[in-house]
Amino acid sequence: MKKFASVVLLSLFASSSFAAPTIKECLAPAGPGGGWDFTCRSVSKLLFEEKLVPNPIQTVNMAGAGGGVAFAHVVSKRKKDDGLFVAASTATTTRLAQGQFKGMNADMVKWVAAIGADYGVIAVKKDAPYQNLTELMDALKKDPSAVKFAGASSVGGWDHLKVLMAAQEAGVDNAKDIRYLSFNNGGDAITKVLGGHLDAFTGDISEAQGFIQSGDLRVLAVLADERLPAPYDAIPTAKEQGVNTTAANWRGFYLPKEISDDTYNWWVTTLDKLNDDPKWKAVMAQNGLMPFHKSGAAFTDYVNTQIADIQAISKSLGVMK
Repeated sequence: MKKFASVVLLSLFASSSFAAPTIKECLAPAGPGGGWDFTCRSVSKLLFEEKLVPNPIQTVNMAGAGGGVAFAHVVSKRKKDDGLFVAASTATTTRLAQGQFKGMNADMVKWVAAIGADYGVIAVKKDAPYQNLTELMDALKKDPSAVKFAGASSVGGWDHLKVLMAAQEAGVDNAKDIRYLSFNNGGDAITKVLGGHLDAFTGDISEAQGFIQSGDLRVLAVLADERLPAPYDAIPTAKEQGVNTTAANWRGFYLPKEISDDTYNWWVTTLDKLNDDPKWKAVMAQNGLMPFHKSGAAFTDYVNTQIADIQAISKSLGVMK
């Protein structure tokens, strides 16, 4: 009996004292300046500053196919890499829901946690003719192709769906005729709008924050149930303007499928800690993120449910069969 008890105690000690894996890289599936890039860089920086990892973590940008290039890279070449984690969001689950990652599905990676939600915005440059969301929607009602939108998701992706959902709710007929162009990240999309090449930006508040602070971008609406905290509390919601549409883009991570259970469990525990850290809460507040945390099995279940829901929405809006 004593020998058995000793073995149990040693086993428990070994599992509780699992050292942090050597995390070398956060993969951002888009170019610098977008939401995935922000997620990688801000979390990596805080993990090191809070001594949750022993070494600085490099952010590697891998743009292409709306995150599909990075997803395929992890699935085919990095599936056992314990030193890698990958930024993800509702944009990721949207593409998976619509079958845009050809031959791949959500079960090919491990979903570890979401640690914040980034709410959608519809914005224009400061000297645009549209002063509010109502004026923009009125233009679309007259001609759905009158306003050209820029976003970071692929056609039919999450940024595109935000506009289609809002337009449908506002009473725009033939919302599927709305013109939308896709870019590698939110920064590139906004630059095209500011340069006058396109009329409006559809994306997330974190992607737009620098342009909002500089005064170059005028946000017509945030797609949230209520106004965001300061410094974004002056931005009206779509709901305030008669368009009952919300669009929360969770921010989080997935891991390679064949990493060890110890590494996966370390990530779940560590991101739970980070979510409760006052410094992370400050980062969220500064960047317009709202609390949203799920991890481990609960997060995996959430991802699978969201994929099923987005498939249904996409079919109803005509962006997939």
